Amino acid sequence: MRKMGRKWTEKLEFGLFTLPVLICVAVIFYVPFVMTIRYSLTKWNGISKHPKFIGLDNFKQIFTGDTNFSSAAWFTIKYAVLYIVIINVLAILLAVILDMKLKTSAWLRAAFFIPYILSLVIVGFIWKFIFMQGFESLGDSTGWKMFDLSWLGEPGLAFISILAVSIWQSIGFYMVIYIAGLQNVPDDLKEAARVDGAGPVRRFFSITLPLLAPSVTISVFMALTNSIKVFDVILSLTGGGPGGTTYSVAYDIYRDTFQDNLYGYGTAKALILFVAVLIITILQLTIFKRREVEA
Repeated sequence: MRKMGRKWTEKLEFGLFTLPVLICVAVIFYVPFVMTIRYSLTKWNGISKHPKFIGLDNFKQIFTGDTNFSSAAWFTIKYAVLYIVIINVLAILLAVILDMKLKTSAWLRAAFFIPYILSLVIVGFIWKFIFMQGFESLGDSTGWKMFDLSWLGEPGLAFISILAVSIWQSIGFYMVIYIAGLQNVPDDLKEAARVDGAGPVRRFFSITLPLLAPSVTISVFMALTNSIKVFDVILSLTGGGPGGTTYSVAYDIYRDTFQDNLYGYGTAKALILFVAVLIITILQLTIFKRREVEA
């Protein structure tokens, strides 16, 4: 009887301690998610007390007649693919260099990581000033034609500018992840490969890179989710211009919801983005985790 009473007491204590957390999670996540599903099925301007139920009409309009959403989705896909590939390759390269016994390694790590501390909104405004005024001054002083280009006024250059600024701001974060992974690679394996005559490139691809698989999984996961949800750097750097060519899906949702007051329509797009991110991340984690086991 005492054991039974102790078990019930432990269960009661466990429930009392976890109940506030469950309530907070429900209020912050589950309740808004259920409300999102509800409002995605309505025509609502965000002000009226009684949204008009229209069923799946919002989703039909998104997939059949919304050219802005399709172009924003294509922009997001291009941005995500390039961002994931470039930032991971550069981060691994920097991590390998800074993992060497250099006198300035600590200073260089801090220099690459400091931009990540800054908000992307602030970074966007800083680089907007650089692109618009700083490059003009550099062009006048150096005579280089690349500084005379309209980096934020042409669609192709604006896309490159957004991608470059995003990579510059966040590369330090991924570099730190890979440095932590490199420090877990056993030195005796590298030394054994060196004794067997393997060169630096062979040692990297045969030993270091396979053992970096957990770091690669984390970095690709973070890069994937962040790139699909890209918004703040576009808001501060280009504002979606020129001519709406740099709208991402997240920015298109913001524009429909908070600028055009199409809250029901914007909520439907947000739900589609959520499902897309969920499916893609599950597939990515499944594939990369399987490769970790194989490695």
